[in-house]
Amino acid sequence: MEETQKQDDVFLELRQRLQSGLLVLRSDVTGDPSEVTVSGGDASLQIRMPREVLCVELPPGVTLIEGSCREVSNTAGEGLHLRLCLQVDQHTEAPGSVMKRVQIEKSYGFCCQRCGERVLMERVFQRVLPLPNGNWNALVEDWCCHPDPFANRKLLPRPGDCLLGDTYFLLPRDDECDRTLAQESGPVLTDVSHDQDSRQKPSSQPSVTCRSCGATLGEAVAAETLKLYITEVTVKQKDEERDDNTIKQSRWLFLERTIAARLVELSSTQSMFRFSLQTPSGKPFILLWLLNSDSLVASHSSPAVCGDALIAPGDGLRTKHRSCAASSAVKVLYLLCAPSMHQDITDAWEKDVGVHPLVLPQTTCQEVMHLLTASTSCLPPSLRRMNSYQVAFMRL
Repeated sequence: MEETQKQDDVFLELRQRLQSGLLVLRSDVTGDPSEVTVSGGDASLQIRMPREVLCVELPPGVTLIEGSCREVSNTAGEGLHLRLCLQVDQHTEAPGSVMKRVQIEKSYGFCCQRCGERVLMERVFQRVLPLPNGNWNALVEDWCCHPDPFANRKLLPRPGDCLLGDTYFLLPRDDECDRTLAQESGPVLTDVSHDQDSRQKPSSQPSVTCRSCGATLGEAVAAETLKLYITEVTVKQKDEERDDNTIKQSRWLFLERTIAARLVELSSTQSMFRFSLQTPSGKPFILLWLLNSDSLVASHSSPAVCGDALIAPGDGLRTKHRSCAASSAVKVLYLLCAPSMHQDITDAWEKDVGVHPLVLPQTTCQEVMHLLTASTSCLPPSLRRMNSYQVAFMRL
């Protein structure tokens, strides 16, 4: 994919665990480096440049150590790199994914994320259970002296159940589904094991779409069972009112935060850091390597930037005052699984049991690809690659 976005004027990454940060100012906005100053304020970081002042709001407990800012490099085409030291009294907690919010004996409604229409009404779960994941079948075969008793058998929800996959919900179908969901005709379902081991090539399953907008939400894995992907639906409790602002939330931001939160959960609970983003057919689409989840990032040209051009007191020139907030983010390495490109790396990852498969609809895989490449193109050139991999940030 061609890079269509320009490097941000200002890029800031703060590492909470390392208590350090990197600030990069693009060459054409820096001017004279001696006129650039960085100072700390009340839960903020102020970056003063010749024609602009940027105030970065920081989360509670994160402050700049005054006088710690030092120049690392200043090259044409790359910009001015500055290192900062931080004092971190309180680490920012990563928000949990939707998987953590679903509980028993509470009423939930499932909505299409793209149009906001409810597709499943008032589900009260008596059991919320995780499905076996990763290379579970392979481990059973390697470590158990008896044959796998679950081989060629589906793990399907009973009435009142919600089964949680890595990227989807398995839910029993009811009569209301026919009014809100449409099922595309597809091949006859075969009786295959329904753990999450994507190394076994799954059978093709009919897709389930929203009747209101036609968006693909998941698949019909059995006559009475639905698979709904967490990237395609939002989950609301019964007492939550319809919020048009939430419904109209950027598809890109929702997708970015949903996947980032899930990566953090899998890394912290199961010590998984390498992921193969795959289509339902089992084809690898993107290889993802989670580097860290303690970053706070801010950029001058992010959508959060706001402000007007003002005349600062004592300034003879027109100085723009802008502000933005530093957002929690994960830093990832990624590799697009394009034909005839990096085939050796792709083959090695496919054979490695330490790589965890994550299955999403093909259109969603393409959206994730656009998210990652857009993030990469906004970074300073020297930060865009690491060996054969590209670098990106995903907000939490």
